Amino acid sequence: MDSQTSQSSQSSHTPHTFQVDLRGLVDLLSHHLYSSPRVYLRELLQNAVDAITARRAVEPDAPALVRLHAVDGGLRVEDSGIGLTESDVHNLLATIGRSSKRAEGLQEARSDFLGQFGIGLLACFVVAERIRVVSRSARTPDARPVEWTALDDGSYTVRTLPSAERPEPGTTVYLSARAGAAEWLAPERVRTLARDFGSLLPYDVRLGGERITDLPAPWDRAYPSPATRRVALARHCHELFGFTPLDSIDLDVPLAGVRGVAYVLPSAVSPAQRATHRVHLKGMLLTERAEQLLPDWAFFVRCVLDTDSLRPTASRESLYEDETLAAVREALGERIRSWLTGLAAGDPERLAAFLAVHHLGVKSLARHDGDMLRTMLPWLPFETTDGQLSLEEFAQRHPVVHFTRTVEEYRQVAPIASAQGVGVVNGGYTYDSELVEALPRVRPTTVVAELDADTVTAHLDAVDPGEELALSGFLAAARAKLDPLGCDVVLRAFHPLSVPALHLDDRAARHEQARATAEEEADDLWAGILGSLRGSAPRARLVLNHLNPLVRRIGSLRDPELIGTATESLYGQALLMAQRPLRPADSALLNRAFIGLLEWATHGEEDGR
Repeated sequence: MDSQTSQSSQSSHTPHTFQVDLRGLVDLLSHHLYSSPRVYLRELLQNAVDAITARRAVEPDAPALVRLHAVDGGLRVEDSGIGLTESDVHNLLATIGRSSKRAEGLQEARSDFLGQFGIGLLACFVVAERIRVVSRSARTPDARPVEWTALDDGSYTVRTLPSAERPEPGTTVYLSARAGAAEWLAPERVRTLARDFGSLLPYDVRLGGERITDLPAPWDRAYPSPATRRVALARHCHELFGFTPLDSIDLDVPLAGVRGVAYVLPSAVSPAQRATHRVHLKGMLLTERAEQLLPDWAFFVRCVLDTDSLRPTASRESLYEDETLAAVREALGERIRSWLTGLAAGDPERLAAFLAVHHLGVKSLARHDGDMLRTMLPWLPFETTDGQLSLEEFAQRHPVVHFTRTVEEYRQVAPIASAQGVGVVNGGYTYDSELVEALPRVRPTTVVAELDADTVTAHLDAVDPGEELALSGFLAAARAKLDPLGCDVVLRAFHPLSVPALHLDDRAARHEQARATAEEEADDLWAGILGSLRGSAPRARLVLNHLNPLVRRIGSLRDPELIGTATESLYGQALLMAQRPLRPADSALLNRAFIGLLEWATHGEEDGR
């Protein structure tokens, strides 16, 4: 019994080796890890560059060549790198997940390599049914070349070759296209992919006799003049992103190993739209869709840069979110901020051209950055009762800066406030009210106040008490007519004379109106609950202009029914002038008033006959 238990225990602890279905793994790579089969060429270039880097670690003067040949429906990639022995081939190429960068004491130089995940040639099975590798090791000069041939069913063979098959150290990879993937190995497609992925690689990469690498990078080249540089970078931007930029911003963060350029978009974009950027890792294109590279407020630029410090994800198609990326993001944001402040200090024309398109992005930044708000204050445009002005200029004109939180509120009061000498800023646009409220942080002597109905009414002239007493009957009838709508009626004298009535309310009044409407439409239970929420919020008010001739004529009417129709007409016209959304009750009132006026006019004509 003990013997059986012992044997069972030993059996249960015997280690086993995972069996890998290569075709299933290739399907996983092509459909879930990688976004496109195009990455196969990146992996080939990556392996070649890493092999050269490894060889130069022990032979600094070794050649650094990568050659691509797309012929006969296949692809051949040659490099002058470190090469492999037969033992390396068995241990590295045929073992999934193992990286050659771990071999021969090169772990300490790992940061010099592009590859970090050891997937290696496996990605090539996305487009190839057969991979043949011929390699000769530079570390073991006497070793003969070795050939490794693998099929996409998971089988492989290894054999040694005569020295004449490959006299020099290095590796050659041959790909034979799988069914339906021949287009990925076509010469034009290979050329496009090689230029896309490898234009900034540090070694000499060629397709046939055509040079693929294009160094130094456009932002690192010497140009005869700043104007020539701007033209060259604008051309580079158009080739990469398809637009001609308003300007270019150098992105140089030496401590983070980042060099590149940000291109300013020539047209406005939504702040909610995620900007995408091109990121190269040690010269190899990592991604064209890096979204988290810049702060959210910098949505008005597109970047291309090269880095040797940021970490890629396992697919090597995006950036790993870590402390390094956060620090780089902050540093790049600081470069863009410095560019803006530099324009403000020395190039107001270019700044004005930029703000004409992207003022929204700068306003977004200035909300949380006091220095940026202080710098941009003389330049950011706002809609005010004095016209399009900066907050700085507007604050110099008005000791109290009034603002509205919505465009509708501004449209209600702008003509009246302007005539009364009250300065108002339209805070209804994105970020504007927040910036106005932040104004005292950079101008401590400035007083900022939200404009409400009481403030507007207080700036309108009161009517002579005797004249208002004479109109008390008219006012009582008008108030009774509008009371069900939650609106009071007051009489004032104001300019312009052409405005017969002004509808004023604020958010509290609108909330009370919405509550009352909901209470009317609710069942008994909810009506009771909503009724208990009734507050003492100020009601909306219809301010009649005593200086307007039409209001004077309406005030002389004696027919209560006609007074009610005229009052509803003035109320409806004031709502339309304010461009406010109409409630169902307001729409019904407008229809009723219009029909009532038509009936009154046609009734008068019939009486005349």
